[in-house]
Amino acid sequence: MDGGRDDRFLACVAEEEAVAFRYNGFSHAVMMATPADLEDFALGFSLSEGVIGAPSDVSGMSIERAESGIAIDIVLAGRCLHGYLSRRRVRQSRGYAGCGLCGVEDFESLPRPVARICRSEPPAREAIIAALESLRSWQPLSRSTHCAHAAAWASPDGSIRAVREDVGRHNALDKLIGAGLRGDFRTTQGFGLVTSRCSFEMVQKAVAAGFAALVFASAPTALAVRTAEAAGLRLYACLRERGPLLFANPAEISS
Repeated sequence: MDGGRDDRFLACVAEEEAVAFRYNGFSHAVMMATPADLEDFALGFSLSEGVIGAPSDVSGMSIERAESGIAIDIVLAGRCLHGYLSRRRVRQSRGYAGCGLCGVEDFESLPRPVARICRSEPPAREAIIAALESLRSWQPLSRSTHCAHAAAWASPDGSIRAVREDVGRHNALDKLIGAGLRGDFRTTQGFGLVTSRCSFEMVQKAVAAGFAALVFASAPTALAVRTAEAAGLRLYACLRERGPLLFANPAEISS
């Protein structure tokens, strides 16, 4: 509505569906997500949830449309299955797109810090800026709907290697992690880039995937910074008035 005039036009909107994860027949979680790149989503989510440690832990996968959404059935290999069953917990609520800890029952269920990641050369300021400037052209869903997050992997020179989009920022990062597990890029060469705010569970996902550096579009929380410091992750945020700022592990980049 504009000045009493009713203008009508065709607008694109992003799809959002319930995606159910099952491991060897056991229900694990239902996430609201954009129904694209679901194989990547399955692998990345499984890794960041601590269900698997490597792609070889998955011996089979099927994705089928169900009455109320999409069901992803993942078959875990022997030893991995035993480990999953021994520590299995079922989320008690649906995992909505904006929430990172949906269904965690108590403080004891909160994710714990993981082992420190391997060090690598820090990304150059010019590479971060170059990746940010080119990322928009790699986001067709965001350009057409204006409601999707993106997670990308950039090579050391800032060129984009892979991008995954989703209505949920956690889902977008999980999809990118899955793309890396499937061989689209090597986490030892380059850095991650996410078009969202930086919270501690996003940092934990990146650390679980072995990212050495991660760049966000907005400033991190204090817990995100402490989590990155504990794991050895270089954490950057891009603020318009200052450009990319390093929030975690500056002492390691004295050279």
